Amino acid sequence: QVQLQESGPGLVKPSQTLSLTCAVSGASVTAAYNYWSWIRQPPGKGLEWIGYITYTGSTHYSPSLKSRTSISRDASKNQFSLQLSSVTAEDTAVYYCARSRKPEMDPTRHDSWGQGTQVTVSS
Repeated sequence: QVQLQESGPGLVKPSQTLSLTCAVSGASVTAAYNYWSWIRQPPGKGLEWIGYITYTGSTHYSPSLKSRTSISRDASKNQFSLQLSSVTAEDTAVYYCARSRKPEMDPTRHDSWGQGTQVTVSS
C-alpha cells in the first residue's frame, strides 16, 4: 500500500518561495507507470492540480502555474518536492501530494493521497 506524507513550513511570506516535500513509502518514485502530483485546495474552493513528476523524472505543470512551479525528486530518499515562487495570499491552501498510474490532471483520478498540509501566505 502506497503511503505519502507532506512536510514543510505552514507559513510563507508574500513574494517568497513555498517549498514542500512528499515522502513516499510502499512504492518507488522511479517505478514504472507512477506519476507523482501536487494538488491544492484553497479555502472554500475545489481541488486544483499543480503538476506532476513522472517515474522517468520528466515534469508537467498546470499552464496557470507553470511560470512559478518546479517539481523535483530525490530518488535516494524516495521523495519528491514542490517549489512555488512569488507566492501571494491566493496561494494559501491545503497542499496534497498524490499518485496516479497514468498521466492525470484530474485530481479525482489519483489513487493514493497524503493527508495534506496547510500553507498560509501572510506577512
